[in-house]
Amino acid sequence: MSTIINLPVLCVSISLPKRLKSGKKGAEIEEWNRLIENRTGKAHLPETDFANFVSKRRLTMKKIIQGISLTIFSMIMCVSFFICMAHAGNSAEIVSVQNKKGILENKISDIAEKYIGIPYGFGKDLKKSRALDNSHLFCLIYHEAAKQAGLRFKGYMPMKRLLRNTVEVQRDELKNGDLIVLNDGHAALIYKVGNHDNFHMIYASSKRRQVISFNSQNVVFEVYWLKNLKGFFRLTENMFVSDD
Repeated sequence: MSTIINLPVLCVSISLPKRLKSGKKGAEIEEWNRLIENRTGKAHLPETDFANFVSKRRLTMKKIIQGISLTIFSMIMCVSFFICMAHAGNSAEIVSVQNKKGILENKISDIAEKYIGIPYGFGKDLKKSRALDNSHLFCLIYHEAAKQAGLRFKGYMPMKRLLRNTVEVQRDELKNGDLIVLNDGHAALIYKVGNHDNFHMIYASSKRRQVISFNSQNVVFEVYWLKNLKGFFRLTENMFVSDD
């Protein structure tokens, strides 16, 4: 006879000795008597004791299996709980970073405008001189806006390297902080977006020897920038990280 115990997590088959499967009650008792004699020194086990012994043995095994099942179930629940908590934490962090990037975009407008009129200087850093070039201007705006939004910008990098850390976007997707790039690599930072037909840009002009701004409705934008346009680009997500 084989007894199957079904539990939510664990299914175990308990098999009695082969001679007990014959269904001959006398043989069963005789075999169990031999087992008892070997273990206890008693030569005989009454039939009622045999039944009680088998019943208790099965009950003990059932409790053991239930205990194991409960332990495994508890472990699975604990692991699931920590996985869910970790996932929730990651999701909350992603939402937090996205919210901060929204703040960063709003900060860019005011920050960019305060640099209009600053003298141009190739390779110059405003911290070391009263002049700067395009790459220093853009990175400075990103750095200050990120700091005010509770984020951290990766830091200064030359224009070519900065542009390698961008993805192309369409004109109707423009946001504050995006870049307009020409075929020769020249670029301007878009710092105030009204709509895709009306937005303001800033860059350090080597020709005018200062930082200037202009609007997309300006004739120069139409005849020069759009004519030589490579595309619109946005910094990749990993350029800004939470400063927590």
